[in-house]
Amino acid sequence: MSLTPEVAGVVARMREAKISFADLSLAEARQFYIDTLAASGGEPVPMGEIVAHELPLEGRSVAARRYRPEGLAAGAAPTLVYFHGGGWVLGDLESHDRICRQLAQRAGCQLVAVDYRLAPEHCLPAASDDAIAAYGYLVENAAAFDIDPQRLAVGGDSAGGHLSAVVALAARDAGWPLALQVLVYPATDLREAAGQYPSKGRNANVPPLTAELMAWFGHRSVDANTDPLDWRVSPILAQTLEGTAPALVITAGADVLMDEGVLYAARLADDDVEVDHAHYPGVIHGFIEMPAWLAATGNAMDRIATALRTHLGLAG
Repeated sequence: MSLTPEVAGVVARMREAKISFADLSLAEARQFYIDTLAASGGEPVPMGEIVAHELPLEGRSVAARRYRPEGLAAGAAPTLVYFHGGGWVLGDLESHDRICRQLAQRAGCQLVAVDYRLAPEHCLPAASDDAIAAYGYLVENAAAFDIDPQRLAVGGDSAGGHLSAVVALAARDAGWPLALQVLVYPATDLREAAGQYPSKGRNANVPPLTAELMAWFGHRSVDANTDPLDWRVSPILAQTLEGTAPALVITAGADVLMDEGVLYAARLADDDVEVDHAHYPGVIHGFIEMPAWLAATGNAMDRIATALRTHLGLAG
């Protein structure tokens, strides 16, 4: 896969760093991920208000952070519920703070970032169960979070894209309102056979998500109790995607997850779901987290903002 010149420069710097997650402890890997996204994310965009929350779920709670951009009118607002990436092992509200600020500001909507239990402490489908329960809680308690329940979207990147696809399926089944699902280079197929997707081999050595790191995530995110055929684990295996919310699916050409993202977009279309598939050739996994490094990031964020404004009925 040929890279754009700008992306090739970023990849060269990553390779020169010669940092392997296999050489780091879990705590070190999680901090390295946060530090890397802080560097690639640029200066944080100012917000009008940021509010921390704890969402009480059955037998547990998860943290959430509510972003309201400057100029957003007080009261119930169109809202994007966002789930961070990180292979279900890394990431938290802090790692994706810059992304959330950018999206809220560009779309002019409220954004609620929701955390979830990480592996290996809690293997899949724990993260999926948290995402479903948290979204349901926000719907049922919309007024407490200044959410307009009829103008709700869900979105996330990588593992967060996976969780967003899972939430969209759960929302359909539960009858919860959902106007849009934003799936940014989502993981959708965790079967062992998914390793046969051509993009897994073609892009195996393209950082940041190499085959080595995929294996590192895989060994930690699943255990003997994880069923890869469960739609909460592999949403592409859901019996049907019909009736789920309209979708924006973003894929990157130099990404091991490209094929399963492309296939999920095709399955959505085949099941009569309105889908906008935005593909970025020559761009790497994780690029949505790199506004300080890549021009393509701004383009993708604007694409997301446009979809949010269209489906949530926002001006501009």
